[in-house]
Amino acid sequence: MTTKAVERPSAQLSQETLLDMFWMMLLARRTDERAWVLHRQGKIAFHASGIGHEGAQVGAAFAINRGVDYVYPYYRDLALSISLGVTPLDYLMSTFGKKGEYSSGGKQMPCHYSVKASNIVSGSSVVATQVPQAAGTAFAIKYRQETGLVDRADVTQPRLALTCLGEGSTSQGEWHEGMNWAGVHQLPFICLVQNNLYAISVPVDQQMAVPNVADRAAAYGMKGVMVDGNDMLAVYDVMKAAVERAYNGDGPTLVEAKTYRTVPHSSDDDDRSYRSREEVEEWKLKDPITRFQQYLTDEGILTPDALDDYQQRAKAQVDAATQAAEAAPWPDIEELYTGVYAPLEEA
Repeated sequence: MTTKAVERPSAQLSQETLLDMFWMMLLARRTDERAWVLHRQGKIAFHASGIGHEGAQVGAAFAINRGVDYVYPYYRDLALSISLGVTPLDYLMSTFGKKGEYSSGGKQMPCHYSVKASNIVSGSSVVATQVPQAAGTAFAIKYRQETGLVDRADVTQPRLALTCLGEGSTSQGEWHEGMNWAGVHQLPFICLVQNNLYAISVPVDQQMAVPNVADRAAAYGMKGVMVDGNDMLAVYDVMKAAVERAYNGDGPTLVEAKTYRTVPHSSDDDDRSYRSREEVEEWKLKDPITRFQQYLTDEGILTPDALDDYQQRAKAQVDAATQAAEAAPWPDIEELYTGVYAPLEEA
C-alpha cells in the first residue's frame, strides 16, 4: 500500500506571492545595508542588523495572518517588520530619531518596532521580555474566544501571538516563564527562535547544554520544530503548520530556525574577536536571498530583467527614504514628554 505524499504548503503559493516574498527580502537587505553605511558615516548612533535572517523572517511573516495576528518582534526583525508594513522610510526615520518617527515620535531606540495598525507591539530593550508579553496576549485571545464575554464581532476570528528572539535570549528567565505559561494553558502562541550560533560573542554550546533550542519544547508541553532558517520556503512550511495548530486550538509551537548573521552583532561589535573570516565566508555561500533567487530563476518565475527591475526599485526606494530621513526635522524640545506621561486632567 502506497501513501500519498502530502503537498507542502509552500507549493500552493502563487507566483505573485513568491515574488512578493523575494521583494520583501531584497528591500529589507538594502535597507539594512544602508543603515550600516549611515552608521559608518557617523550619521546614526546604532544599528542592529538582520542580514542573513531574511529567510526566516519573511517565511514567518507570510505564514501568519498579517494585520490580524499579534507580533512581538525583536531588534533583528527588520525583514519581518517590513513584511508587516514598516517601510524603509519608517525604519530610517527611527535610526535618526527624527520628528514624526512612526513608532514613538523619535523617543524609542532604533530597531524597536511598533505599529498599532499592523498589530506589531513595541518591545523592551531587555531581551526576552517580549516572550511573556506575547504569551499573555495569547492567553487573552484564548480567554476571549472561550468565554465570549467581549461583545466584538471579531472575537471569534482565529488569531495568535508570534514572538521572535535569538538563541542567546533563551538563557533569560523571562523566556522560560513565558514558554511555561504558553504550554500550561495550551495557548495560540508561536515562539520563533532565530538561532544564528552566537549570543553576541558567546557560541551556542556555551549558552545551553542541549544541541538544539527546539529540544526544550517537550519540557514546556509544546511541539518543537527545527528548520533551515536560510531556506525561506522551508520556514514558511513549518510556520504554516504552527499557525494552523494555534488556530485549531492545538496549542503553542517552538520553532527553531537555524541561520547565521554574516555581520557583527551590532554596530558596536567587532566579530573578528570571536569567529574566523573563513567561517563567515562559508555561511555567505548559504545566503537566504541568493538561495531563494536561484530557486525562482530555476522555476522560471524570476527573469533577469525582472531581477534588474527589483534591484533598481529597491535602491531607488532606499535612496529616497535616506534623503527624506536626513532632511526631516528633529523633534521639538516641547515633545520630550509627549506620550510618556498622561495629561493631568486625564490621570
